[in-house]
Amino acid sequence: MSFMHPLLLLASLGVALPIIAHLINRHRVEHTDWAAMQFLNRSVRVRSRQLRLRDILLLILRCLAILCLAFAIARPFTDKTDGSWLPGENRAGVVIAVDASYSMAHGNGGASRFDRAMEQVGVISDHIQPGDPVSLVLLGSEHRVILRNVAFNQQSFAEAMKPLTATPESLDIDSVPKQLQGLVEDMDALQKEIFILTDAQAQNWEKISTQLRDSLKGLGEQASVFMVPVTGGDENLAVTGLDLVSGELLRGSVARYRATIKNYGSNPTSSVDVKCRIDGVQIDRKTIPVIAPSASETVSLFVPFYNAGSKRITAEIEGDSLSTDNVRRVVAVVRDKVSVLCLDGSSGDAGRLIRAALMARADGSEDENYVVRTVRWPSFPSREMDQADVVILTDVPEITKEQAEQLKRLVRRGSGLVWFAGDQIKIDTWNKLSGSGPDSLLPAVLGLPIDTSDSLGVGKPLDPSMPDHAVCLPLQSLPEDLLSETRLLKRLAVEPANSSFSLLNLAGSHSPVLLEHSLGRGHVFMFTTSAQASWNNMALTPVFPMLLQQIVTYLAGREFEQPRIVGDPLSLTYVDQPDATDAVFDTPSDQTITVPVREHRSQYAALLEKSREAGFYIARVSVQAPGLPIAVNVDTRESDVTCLSEAELEESLNGTGITVSGTEADLASNIEAARTGKSSWRYFIILGLGFLIVESLLADRILRRSRSTPAKAGPTSQPVEVA
Repeated sequence: MSFMHPLLLLASLGVALPIIAHLINRHRVEHTDWAAMQFLNRSVRVRSRQLRLRDILLLILRCLAILCLAFAIARPFTDKTDGSWLPGENRAGVVIAVDASYSMAHGNGGASRFDRAMEQVGVISDHIQPGDPVSLVLLGSEHRVILRNVAFNQQSFAEAMKPLTATPESLDIDSVPKQLQGLVEDMDALQKEIFILTDAQAQNWEKISTQLRDSLKGLGEQASVFMVPVTGGDENLAVTGLDLVSGELLRGSVARYRATIKNYGSNPTSSVDVKCRIDGVQIDRKTIPVIAPSASETVSLFVPFYNAGSKRITAEIEGDSLSTDNVRRVVAVVRDKVSVLCLDGSSGDAGRLIRAALMARADGSEDENYVVRTVRWPSFPSREMDQADVVILTDVPEITKEQAEQLKRLVRRGSGLVWFAGDQIKIDTWNKLSGSGPDSLLPAVLGLPIDTSDSLGVGKPLDPSMPDHAVCLPLQSLPEDLLSETRLLKRLAVEPANSSFSLLNLAGSHSPVLLEHSLGRGHVFMFTTSAQASWNNMALTPVFPMLLQQIVTYLAGREFEQPRIVGDPLSLTYVDQPDATDAVFDTPSDQTITVPVREHRSQYAALLEKSREAGFYIARVSVQAPGLPIAVNVDTRESDVTCLSEAELEESLNGTGITVSGTEADLASNIEAARTGKSSWRYFIILGLGFLIVESLLADRILRRSRSTPAKAGPTSQPVEVA
């Protein structure tokens, strides 16, 4: 027999208390000489022997009761394999971890994987004794503890399970062991068990990292760990992208969006209908004839904008086994017109080229939806700049510190800035005024001009490999030979900041031509080359108007057009201190979350730390203010629902000490085999209470008999007459 808390056996020293009390009471008898007592001595001697026997019996019962209770609080246990004669119960502290990532909502025409996992939780609960400590946690990108170390009650446990469903989150598998370890350490139990119920996605469990393997192995040293797979088929379609390819976000215009649908299954899928909705109203529909296994197909969806304002756009498919990833959402901020202010530090050629590129249309006419005004440096129209949606600086030699702060303030508020290099640029002045770090105006530190032409005077072309960025999408549709016609003769050497992102590079090198970074609610684009023909021939190719129009459209969309992923924070920023102290976020499920406004980096922001739902959130500066929609999508990395078989899972977990239980019968037998310890503390409590009850009844009986027995009179003497 062993004890969980052996130090508590010191409580058994309390057995000395009734013995001490007995000895004290025994020596408190006072003797008083009295002549008549001699007649009672014989009777007293007989009864004193009976009283001593009863006192000793009561003393033994009290001592046994204290010993049993001391043993009980020390939690004695035995191993059922050691042949111990002590009775006991097979008890354990249980941690149940259920994968609640959205792949668990996958169903093959019947119950989902999550539903089957809940059925397995019911099997596990049948092996939990009332009062045993239990924890229940849902695993996702952020693990949520539903029950923490509570005494098990079948009815209460069933009630806690009823509202649970799969979430739109992906599974952060690397943080699972740490979460489970904390729950196990909180438990005070003879044996500890961990049950992980998951669909065993191949992308998560097939090739686990060394760090994760070591963490799982360490978890197995603290508890018996069981993996309960609830696998299913691999059929799944997902809308993985919805991007603006061309067109303008202007009233009266039509924009072309590209929807991407991927087949994650092992069989081809035919006749896939893709519907496009704007503010819930269907405006386009396309059919993909067939999507091959593990392949993606795209369709063009045309979205007309009849009114200005923030528009909620979705691309949807139907009839899939997993509906969570069947919708992709974006927000388009549609304007009546886009106001562009160009500050030109050149001879005027750069400003004319920029205006021509923005106003160009395919039919040769000018686009009336752009309002483009060019101002020659050193003029700096502060008032007009505050009204501009996009400001373009081309070959501007220098600006003052106050003008730099005004530009930063403009971008933080949500407007866009485009910066072009040129012959007039004063590099040291710009580096000094631009600043450094995440608060810098430009996304890179400027260096000296570099000649990129060859001996024949031919410049280097653009690298056809581009990131999947909204600005690059029109260029990706160009034939490579047409893209290669753009040649750069000169550029600035730059040192990109950590917060910047390179969009265009020179072919054959990683030398950036176009960089981007965000500042507050706005973005800054920086060309390391000039807008003039002396540095490149971009203005003579289709690249320049396509690129510049796409940049201006992107910048005019503001931050709310950029979709977020479930789990990402959502922010509402202010340049000036708002009147309200709190901002409001309305969730897709119509809940209202109030978030305090705090000052951060010379501006004010309200931050919702985590988005927990997929859909459109509405951000408001106050409850009464108009809302700004924010699109939140699921992480499509979770869309690959291919599962490992039981044998493959066992092979992947080999060496971790985790037992895989693929069926209910296996799970029940594995639980029974793992519970080798028997807890006897309840029996000691019952035995101790039994001794106390017997002692109380016996003491009460003795007391009542002593009160009801009449005192016997001693021999009387006859009065003697004295003469």
